[in-house]
Amino acid sequence: MTVPNSSRGADRLRLPVAGGLSRPRGGSRKSSTAPRPLQGRSTAPWLYLAPALVVLGGLLAYPVYQLGLISLFHYTQAQVSGGEPTTFEGFGNYTELFADERFWQVLLATVVFAGACVVCTLAAGCALAVLLTRVRAVPRLALMLAALGAWATPAITGSTVWLFLFDADFGPVNRVLGLGDHSWTYGRFSAFFLVLLEVVWCSFPFVMVTVYAGIRAVPSEVLEAASLDGASQWRIWRSVLAPMLRPILVVVTIQSVIWDFKVFTQIYVMTGGGGIAGQNLVLNVYAYQQAFASSQYSLGAAIGVVMLLILLAVTLVYLRLLRRQGEEL
Repeated sequence: MTVPNSSRGADRLRLPVAGGLSRPRGGSRKSSTAPRPLQGRSTAPWLYLAPALVVLGGLLAYPVYQLGLISLFHYTQAQVSGGEPTTFEGFGNYTELFADERFWQVLLATVVFAGACVVCTLAAGCALAVLLTRVRAVPRLALMLAALGAWATPAITGSTVWLFLFDADFGPVNRVLGLGDHSWTYGRFSAFFLVLLEVVWCSFPFVMVTVYAGIRAVPSEVLEAASLDGASQWRIWRSVLAPMLRPILVVVTIQSVIWDFKVFTQIYVMTGGGGIAGQNLVLNVYAYQQAFASSQYSLGAAIGVVMLLILLAVTLVYLRLLRRQGEEL
């Protein structure tokens, strides 16, 4: 007795499909009945984001448009008051800006200062995040509350407190260190160092909380295995935790770069508007001086556009890194 081939029998079976029609169950079934991506899958996220995009568009798109428009005109106090007509300059403001040696000095100081702030913020935040995983509940809660208090403090309040701590006459820091009436805001590098401390103080809690959450998500078996293999704490961080936390570290790094690159309040408050003879200027304060102190609104707008393009380039680098990490954008 012969048994019919099961595969041939399966090919003869006909399955019902939509509309009452039937088709053989065979090779053609895979291409015709394969699930097709619904259009709703690609449009649904944008529908959820539409209200926020409309609000952000109204709050950001029009000001950015006005910023770029003003940078293309000769726009000073005379044009604001109506004493002189507004004239179109094209890229003349940018040509004047790039030909100014002071602009390049301020740009270099901004890049170096922001880079130092980012490195110190990441170092302090990551170190304290690791510390949080190794202390008991009560010290961990106290450290978290102290860090969140620093994070929640307004920038102008924190800057004023740090100025008092390092005050030449009444500051406790000079008394403890025995520096007498040393002025931290007089020298260029000491003033930048003082502002750096304040920026790191109010920025590291974000890095600490984010990295701590990432460390807690790492399986404990991985860390125990590394410890049993004789790895030191630094080796565990460098070879185990850092690679696993790479997406989180990319996020906090790029966000720190954006925040520290456009620092304004700390510099303006702690150095009195940019320091002696503008020795502590950064781009944000420099743009403010050009626009409001010198009434060169078009030059201030041009500086703002340059900063916007730099930060946009940093954001594009961030998105590219996320794609390399396999993250959905």
